[in-house]
Amino acid sequence: MHESLELRRVLDLEPMGEDTFRGPAMDSDVFARTFGGHIAGQAISAATATVEDDKQVHSLHSYFLRPGVADEDTTYTVTRLKDGRSFSTRRVEAWQGDALCYSMIASFHHTGDSGPEHANPMPDVPAPETLQVPSSIPSGVPGAERDYREWDIRIASDGPTPNDASTVSGRSLWFKYKYDLPDQDAFHACALTYMSDMTLLFSALAAHPGYKAQLASLDHAVWFFRPVRVNEWLLYHQSSPSAASGRALAQGQIFDASGNLLAFVAQEGLTRELQAGETQVPVRRS
Repeated sequence: MHESLELRRVLDLEPMGEDTFRGPAMDSDVFARTFGGHIAGQAISAATATVEDDKQVHSLHSYFLRPGVADEDTTYTVTRLKDGRSFSTRRVEAWQGDALCYSMIASFHHTGDSGPEHANPMPDVPAPETLQVPSSIPSGVPGAERDYREWDIRIASDGPTPNDASTVSGRSLWFKYKYDLPDQDAFHACALTYMSDMTLLFSALAAHPGYKAQLASLDHAVWFFRPVRVNEWLLYHQSSPSAASGRALAQGQIFDASGNLLAFVAQEGLTRELQAGETQVPVRRS
């Protein structure tokens, strides 16, 4: 299989009956547990399949309830909570066998509404073309770059940017998908959800160089402001306003190369002190 097909394979769910879908397992030789973005991207894909084409996702809020097994398919059940003229709301549950792994509520808004507009400016960082491709990515998972081989990821700032003095811990990175994708807003929103969990929690450790913590996503939220294309350069400006009691809050603003703010991401995650013999994220044992 050509590697450019992998993202489509992940987001191409199999209908199993009314509002029920099967999502394929990860194709990973690194992760032992299902990557959070994998399950979130598939969940929003399932929800999108039950909504009219003239409505696009504008927000999702979710909880990771149990770790998924990377080698296993996941079943997604969608509940239609509301279908109005302007908004539709869906609840999605992700199951592996009898275990409920993940729960999401997503809201979809009718396209074409107008109102006032403003947005935060994009941080002043080097353009992606001027940056080298790193040998590894800041994820806490040794070898994780092999699972992101379809993506071009470049670190723009390995710490808070100079014009972001209020940020204690954070980093900025550019990313884009290397291959052609369908020119569909809904597909790219699902793909962005998939990547929105990538490295986000690890930004909480930028202020603690060398600190080893057990990392796990606890919840995840995304707000979509403007249409996105993940096969064009996107800046993921990540920051962590607080870490305490073995948990950290991380947030991210996603901009296009022209400086338009496209989405905002927030996540609380586990950052518990790592015990002897443990890895930051469960990985496959050789």
